Amino acid sequence: MSRRRFFVGAALSAVVALLAGCSSRKSDRPDCSKPEVFCVGLVTDVGKVDDKSFNQSAWEGALRAQKELGAVIQYIETTDAKDYAKNIGTFAEEHHDAVVTVGYALAEATQAAAVRYPDVKFIGVDQLQPAGAEKANLASLVFAEDKAGFLVGALAAMVTKSGKIGAVMATDAVPPVWRYGEGFRAGARHVKPEIEISLVYHSDVGIDRTFTDPEWGKTTALSMIDKGVDIVFGAGGKTGNGALLGAAEKGALAIGVDTDQYATVPEAQKVLLTSAMKRVDEGTFDLLKLAREGKMQGGNLQGKASYAPFHDQESKVPAEVKSRLEALEKGLMDGSIKTSVPPTKT
Repeated sequence: MSRRRFFVGAALSAVVALLAGCSSRKSDRPDCSKPEVFCVGLVTDVGKVDDKSFNQSAWEGALRAQKELGAVIQYIETTDAKDYAKNIGTFAEEHHDAVVTVGYALAEATQAAAVRYPDVKFIGVDQLQPAGAEKANLASLVFAEDKAGFLVGALAAMVTKSGKIGAVMATDAVPPVWRYGEGFRAGARHVKPEIEISLVYHSDVGIDRTFTDPEWGKTTALSMIDKGVDIVFGAGGKTGNGALLGAAEKGALAIGVDTDQYATVPEAQKVLLTSAMKRVDEGTFDLLKLAREGKMQGGNLQGKASYAPFHDQESKVPAEVKSRLEALEKGLMDGSIKTSVPPTKT
């Protein structure tokens, strides 16, 4: 079975239909060809829509479109990378007004679909379009993950008691993951050159597993903590979530990713220092709103990237650390501070 697919009507808050490799009568579904019906389809990468991280954040943007724009929304969870084009095409063939594809790995299939279906608006999350090759009906939502990683790395270096920090990452072959990890390293070194950093990428498995391996994430985090690491950055879907759970088990501080994981991984709340956050939900909704209004333009759109509140760990972040972190963020935004992290692994 290659995919799971769900439909959510504009007035519903729960999933009401499941198509898992089987057919469903057209009468059971909205007619997306009608101009008054605004249909949005979302295709995940091989991660799940409830991954408490990246895919879920994009889906929350679609849910907001359902609530505020009256959108009819559906998603397909990809379980095999070879089905990217087929899953995207399913929505395009059914006359969806907008199709959101989540993740770098879907870039090629999304660009091809934008050419094949010029009347459909496509939103590619984390899919930078090459200069000069932008598609008029494809808006790419991209982020400066290196800056968010830099900030949480600097925070970890300033807060650590042991002088040892770690990062448990999905594959470095995916540029956003690479930028998070190397940004984390750069930020930590920026404020404390002598800091000891353990940074591991899960590049020993295929793309279908690197983001969906919480056991590896937890085991890797536990190994780091046993060697003295007292703050762990977990980044990469359920793999990164596993690292957060490992930190919670050992009582080490943890840093989440993509969204404020204090809300999405409650098991780690007691140790979560912050999250390297990019507003995928907000950026997805903003583009869907433009699509609904007929104002969406193609090209690359820079989304917001920063860090989440400290929540239960507020007292562990001294005022001087907060002030320096704010100054670092200002420097990154105005260009006076550079992460020096290349867009992709070289």
